[in-house]
Amino acid sequence: MSGLEIRELECFLVLAEELHFGRAGERLYVSQSRVSQLLAALEQRIGARLVERTSRRVRLTTLGERFLAELRPSYDELAATVQRARAAARGVDGTLRLGFQGTADARLMGAIAAFQERHPACVTEIVEVPFADPFGAVRHGDVDAAIVLLPVAEPDLVLGPVFSSERQTVAVSVRHAFAGRSSLTAAELTGTPLIAATAPAPAYWREAHAPSGVPAPSVRTLQEGLTMVAADRGAMLLCRPTAEYHGRKDVVFVPVDGLPDSVLGMVWHRDGETARVREFARAVAGVTPGAE
Repeated sequence: MSGLEIRELECFLVLAEELHFGRAGERLYVSQSRVSQLLAALEQRIGARLVERTSRRVRLTTLGERFLAELRPSYDELAATVQRARAAARGVDGTLRLGFQGTADARLMGAIAAFQERHPACVTEIVEVPFADPFGAVRHGDVDAAIVLLPVAEPDLVLGPVFSSERQTVAVSVRHAFAGRSSLTAAELTGTPLIAATAPAPAYWREAHAPSGVPAPSVRTLQEGLTMVAADRGAMLLCRPTAEYHGRKDVVFVPVDGLPDSVLGMVWHRDGETARVREFARAVAGVTPGAE
């Protein structure tokens, strides 16, 4: 066990879930070659192969399957022990670093106000989460929790309360054929290039917010997206409050019927649940869904 690095174990656990070196690297924020290096170091310590890799697929060996079954509960317990110690040390006083994606609308501000009223000794710092990196700030520890657009399918993150559900609008240039419409149907968007986020936003998340599948520019920020819309390089889906907040003269926002609502939820890292995070989740859960 001498010199064993926790990063090697984390790499193996993520690779066992993804069975893809590229996706594992994306989740770990390292290169594909670094994933290979970490796995090789772990296999050298153990003395046998844990993963079989061919040009067509990646799968665990028999030993790898057994190692995974025994490692996962031990790793989770270790992470929980660290989390409990951190939570006990920090309590609710101090600073809660909260990220938000899109717009800090009335519902979010209401949750913040309720939290501050209950815990006046805790200062809430609010920062914007990049459109193209909804989960990075939480993973890197830049924020304690974040309000992000769903879907969320990240094994290392906890999805807490969902507190907002809004009708979708599509942003189009004033020169676009849809600009004069009072509303659209989802079927009418078929074939329309929809601007999507770039990586590191996961592929499933990018596809959920640009479901047409027609090639269009990829952007890092909402402002980049709206600039592309204004230039008539594509359309972009936004929830109603975000559309209203980012209104501009050269862009029209048209409501869309038949698409799933745009939904926000609170997320935090499984290793980062503190008393402050739990109390803010309680405040979010208490926000009245219909409040404005």
